[in-house]
Amino acid sequence: MTERPSTETSRAPPDLAPLIAAARAGGRDAFGEIHRRFAAVVHGIALAHVAPSDAEDVTQETFVKVHRTLATLRDPAAFPAWICRIARNVALDYARRDRRRPAEAPLPDDRAAPAAGTSDDELRERALRALSQLPEAYRETLMLRLAEGLSGPEIAARTGLTPESVRVNLCRGMAMLRPLLREEGWQ
Repeated sequence: MTERPSTETSRAPPDLAPLIAAARAGGRDAFGEIHRRFAAVVHGIALAHVAPSDAEDVTQETFVKVHRTLATLRDPAAFPAWICRIARNVALDYARRDRRRPAEAPLPDDRAAPAAGTSDDELRERALRALSQLPEAYRETLMLRLAEGLSGPEIAARTGLTPESVRVNLCRGMAMLRPLLREEGWQ
């Protein structure tokens, strides 16, 4: 039997509730701080679902939607999971609308090891292609760690996942990613 990726939620940091209240009241600085804290998470989720060239658009569209619907959030402690769900929905809608899902990109016929002269863009594209084959929870957690540079505790605090769930997702995701990278010719 296949285990489901861990997606348990935890409580939001206590200093988030006043920020949300201030942003609801129209505080631009408060919403700016929310954006600063969660932009990397939203961008990482976008990267897990759309082409890198579209991730900025998805990130911006997510924050517009968050700003418009912040008043509907019942419990400020649920904010991390709430913004992640919005980011996921926006990214999936974007991918469906534009049919640009990275998982559907054809793999090249040549899977030779990256050559010394391989560009950073090509290396990034190959790594993202391998990541796109992972289950959503692992793919998103690894994107936040590898592409956005967030630590495990930062991922937990900003997504609503428990630290244990983040560790499990990172460990299992890396275990699944290694053979995919080997198929791409990386040792």
